[in-house]
Amino acid sequence: MSIESKTEALATARAEISATKAYERLSKLFDDGAFTEIDTFVKSADSYAEVVAAYGYVNGAGVYAFAQNSDIAGGAMSKAQAAKIKKVYDLALKTGAPVVALYDSVGGRLTEGSELLAAYGDVLKYSNNLSGVVPQISVVLGKCFGTQALIAACADVVVMSEKAEFSLETSGANASATENAKHGTAHIVTKSEDEAISKTKDIIALLPSNNLEVAAGFEFDEPVSAPTTDTKAAEAINAVVDSGSAVELQAEYGKAVKTVLATVTGDTVGVVATADSVLDSKSCSKAARFIRFCDAFGIPVITFVDAQKFECIKSAAKLTSAYAEATTAKITVITGDAYGAVYIATAGTGAAADITFAWPTASVSALNPEAAAVIMLGDDFGGKLKKSKDPKADKAAVIAEYKDKNCSALDAAANGYVEDIINPEETRAKIIASLELLSGKRVSTLPKKHNNLYI
Repeated sequence: MSIESKTEALATARAEISATKAYERLSKLFDDGAFTEIDTFVKSADSYAEVVAAYGYVNGAGVYAFAQNSDIAGGAMSKAQAAKIKKVYDLALKTGAPVVALYDSVGGRLTEGSELLAAYGDVLKYSNNLSGVVPQISVVLGKCFGTQALIAACADVVVMSEKAEFSLETSGANASATENAKHGTAHIVTKSEDEAISKTKDIIALLPSNNLEVAAGFEFDEPVSAPTTDTKAAEAINAVVDSGSAVELQAEYGKAVKTVLATVTGDTVGVVATADSVLDSKSCSKAARFIRFCDAFGIPVITFVDAQKFECIKSAAKLTSAYAEATTAKITVITGDAYGAVYIATAGTGAAADITFAWPTASVSALNPEAAAVIMLGDDFGGKLKKSKDPKADKAAVIAEYKDKNCSALDAAANGYVEDIINPEETRAKIIASLELLSGKRVSTLPKKHNNLYI
């Protein structure tokens, strides 16, 4: 074959691959649409492999990515596709760069039989080995069923377009974006593919390239307004972090807690804020996973607490473990109530919080004040209500009096349960100063594989 023929054949092959949907999606992901392909011309059966693998830059940071190519055999998984994906993971591990996976596949090439099982197994193993080393983001843009869904769900963050389908069931049952958001499988759901890719780029910008680096800093704008004594814990987030920087994860799941990636003076932080007085099982699991994610990549965790109790012992233990084991910088602000186990798990020594602040309106107690008042006041409590014409109102008044006298922020500070009492409008400045102080935090841990409390 002549040089001209070879050049023409190469150009034809490149044109065939670059005309596919997967190639177009990667062009939207990488800066200026520029990227370098990996194993471009690898074949699977009688066509090119059903995935486009590449590396390039996203918001100036080096990123590896692969996009399943539904224009070739429906994007079906094969040993050739698996080999390309494994190379992406291997290169990401060597260079310490994030991995973005774009999923759109009808399933697997069943004609490959046991080889297909090995292919799935290898991809799952490589993905899990990389977990906690570099950030992994799954972007579900089409069909993603069965084992591929399992692989995609193992990523740190799952972004899903509204029309995509995502399910462990090969039949596609319960695969809608709404269902996945409700169960917490999808961290973010977007209206369109373009928005999903854009949101992925925003998340990559907030994260470090790997577990040994820190995230790049940003220019920032001050919050529009400062918190006040009437500001709820969940509302305090936007009043403290840089304006427009907040990206909420799993908004439709475990709604008693908000989990947010954001920046403070341009540096990435993770924020956990309670949004209900009772923390249920889903909310605890959501917060625990987020804290472990932040800790894996050295992202400081800021917690706003206003909650009275846990709903489930097992989930409470899971959250307590996540806080206690995390060695990243941890700052807690008690904006309202923090009673018993909630205080211990999120703000006290059990959480190994580096610094705990309280607003003047905060209430800290070893027990819920209602139970504490009954126990501590004993006969006096019953006596005050015995001749009452309005027992319900008088009971509330007695509890409020006890709470004011025995559970105040000043009382907590006097006993060393909080480092300082701050006015709400001071919160951002105090957090900024604390983050600067803790920027050099180093903690040595005992030699072990992991604790056994998370599952």
